[in-house]
Amino acid sequence: MVTLTAQMSSDGGPWRLYVVLYGETEWPTVRFESGPVPTGADRREALAYLGYEVVPGAEWSWIEDSEKPFDDSTPVVLIAAVDVREQEGAAT
Repeated sequence: MVTLTAQMSSDGGPWRLYVVLYGETEWPTVRFESGPVPTGADRREALAYLGYEVVPGAEWSWIEDSEKPFDDSTPVVLIAAVDVREQEGAAT
């Protein structure tokens, strides 16, 4: 089974969770319109909605970036990533 990367990001506004599909112009995406950082259960549900699941044993990793690369005076962008795979029988 192919392993892909799911990422979740926010620049202080809504969170966006998406599955990176190289060579595609649109990636499967879910937006969390308001509230705090989506919980693990929220993320799992969003991935399932998109037809994916976290690879067993994989954990979310977090990095911090700046809105403008190499300029730490600009707003922070938080990015999380995890390995995912298509759910068995999912139509994506």
